[in-house]
Amino acid sequence: MIPQVFKEVIDLGDGREISIETGKLAKQAHGSVVVQSGKCMLLCTVVSNYKQADVDFLPLTVDYREKFAAAGRYPGGFFKREARPSDGEVLTMRLVDRVLRPLFPKDYHSETQVMIQLMSHDDEVMPDAMAGLAASAAIQLSDFPFECPISEARVGRVNGEFIINPTRAQLEESDIDMMIGASADSVMMVEGEMDEISEEEMTEAIKFAHEAIKVQCAAQVRLAEAFGKKEVREYEPEREDEDLAKKIHDMAYDKVYAVAKAGSAKHERGAAFAEIKEEIKATFSEEELEDLGGLISKYYSQAEKAAVRDLTLNEGLRLDGRKTDEIRPIWCEVDYLPSTHGSAIFTRGETQALATVTLGTSREANQIDMPSFEGEERFYLHYNFPPFSTGEARPIRGTSRREVGHGNLAQRALKGMVPEDCPYTVRVVSEVLESNGSSSMATVCSGTMALMDAGVQLKKPVSGIAMGLISDADSGKYAVLSDILGDEDHLGDMDFKVTGTADGITACQMDIKVKGLSYEILVNALKQARDGRLHILEKLTDTIAAPNAEVKEHAPTMVTRRIPNEFIGALIGPGGKVIQELQKETDTTIVINEDPVTEEGIVEVLGVGKKGIEAVMAKIDSLLFKPEVGSIYEVKVIKMLDFGAVVEYTEAPGNEVLLHVSELAWERTENVSDVVNIGDVFDVKYFGLDPRTRKEKVSRKAILPKPEGFKERPPRDNNRGGRDNRGRDNRGKDNRGRDNRRDDRKPREDKKDD
Repeated sequence: MIPQVFKEVIDLGDGREISIETGKLAKQAHGSVVVQSGKCMLLCTVVSNYKQADVDFLPLTVDYREKFAAAGRYPGGFFKREARPSDGEVLTMRLVDRVLRPLFPKDYHSETQVMIQLMSHDDEVMPDAMAGLAASAAIQLSDFPFECPISEARVGRVNGEFIINPTRAQLEESDIDMMIGASADSVMMVEGEMDEISEEEMTEAIKFAHEAIKVQCAAQVRLAEAFGKKEVREYEPEREDEDLAKKIHDMAYDKVYAVAKAGSAKHERGAAFAEIKEEIKATFSEEELEDLGGLISKYYSQAEKAAVRDLTLNEGLRLDGRKTDEIRPIWCEVDYLPSTHGSAIFTRGETQALATVTLGTSREANQIDMPSFEGEERFYLHYNFPPFSTGEARPIRGTSRREVGHGNLAQRALKGMVPEDCPYTVRVVSEVLESNGSSSMATVCSGTMALMDAGVQLKKPVSGIAMGLISDADSGKYAVLSDILGDEDHLGDMDFKVTGTADGITACQMDIKVKGLSYEILVNALKQARDGRLHILEKLTDTIAAPNAEVKEHAPTMVTRRIPNEFIGALIGPGGKVIQELQKETDTTIVINEDPVTEEGIVEVLGVGKKGIEAVMAKIDSLLFKPEVGSIYEVKVIKMLDFGAVVEYTEAPGNEVLLHVSELAWERTENVSDVVNIGDVFDVKYFGLDPRTRKEKVSRKAILPKPEGFKERPPRDNNRGGRDNRGRDNRGKDNRGRDNRRDDRKPREDKKDD
């Protein structure tokens, strides 16, 4: 049976289109779509169990995978099968998850899985920009309880013009790379990197993307209506008790408000809140606690959240006693670790990050091998968040998605400030040692200082700050919070992180939890973030004002040299013998790459101390040495022969030439050793290629004064002969050619057949 296919097309306005199709593939899933742009095709399927899980959260899994077959390629490595997701895939999963999760009902706890797969790749289409659209479209075709359609779009800006879902080539020319997730009514997620743009420019980019997203949301609605909108499934809601909720609110609110207003530290405050909760639970019998324990905890949390939010909105105070725009105390230190190439500690309140920098050659570049992109990173940052940083003990099972996401944000914040001509591959590692609010922004700050401590010549230092928002739609009140705590992140309406230099924003990450956030509030929040960011930046530059002029004594120095393509083989040597011996002798690392455009060799020399590097440079200079005709050079005798001496140019060791015995002196030289010996140093004149021998010719006698009365021997007479002038040079056809055979010689008789 031929399946019935339903399709909607979205016009991007510049000749490009995105189509959403359903009815052909994966029909047993609760919802499935194929989203296509050009030759890029994403298959998204969604499934959610009908039975509620015994948990108090939504067990949602968003999975995004790129199939190598989509690009006509094989997976790398020994096992030719896709394995664990790459960092790029994980980042796309996070982008989609952050927009979908808030739109499910808070009491919906069924196991839910969203699977997005790249089935066909197009070099001109970046698939991650369509992943959110695919996920939402599939959910619209299901019976899930889901608030409204959403979509995501990438926005770039080339030559001052905004572009929706730019190609990778356009993105390389763009000064903005932002992903925006939104519904038709509200922006919900923003993440990206920028080239020091202003707060107003960032807001304009968000508005531009939101207009495109509205069109994509409308297309999903049309597709669902054409397909046949399903009835939303019924599920067992959470138990509620309004009387109990009011009772616990009345018991807890004033006490929580008082503790929150006291401005205590994290552990002290946490202990006080826990004591209030235990006092409330003590008023219930064991039977009531067994029956209502979950509700009591839930309603207490609601009362605590309300009290803390009201304190901020009514009195402008926060949990630790700060005002809304106040930054926690900061202390910094650089060069803390003696053996690293660069290190720095950044501590802000109860959040602390220790960053290290390691310098290497292009051999240490981070290789990216995805079906949608192949390349390498010469600057990359890794972020580690151990459990002790929050006073917890839990098993460590590899790098978490959160660690990948936070590390990527910090990397994007800093990478634009690493100069293009930085010769090193640079790896930054952030170890979060304490955490109570925005360890990713602490990573940006410690990373900046560690890079400057390592001698990486950053264009400008970068700082970062995490901001929050508490708002009340009924009263119209709102408070923007600078440098939020972990608790404020949980109870607030917006969590946004902004990084930048003194001149503009370099990266951002926002999760907006309140519907219909006005752009006026967003701009005000961004401007307050700028003030806080500049305050933190001042603390960084007080600690280290500028990058160190040189790398540390124990850190490697990198020197880069370009050589013509024809000399690469000579530097490497047969089987790599020359370069391996040179690395061993000089204690350096030598890497040779070929420029794909000019085909020149790019030689990277990495070593601790100048002596070894200078030796390698001398070897390269000797390979490239080309004497000029008529010039005089100093040479050294390295080998004696019967017919001359082999000499090497002292300014280019290893560059050898034969000094013929006839060019040693004006007088006739019987023995080479009568004039020169091994180790002798003297000058010679270079004559270029000898037209007779086709070999390079140098002369010692040419720069010596001619002896008085010296008579040069006459040149050899090539026409001289022996007796009767019958020399060898007079031989010719008339004397011994085959055509002068005697005419009277009898011809050879033909051989008769037997």
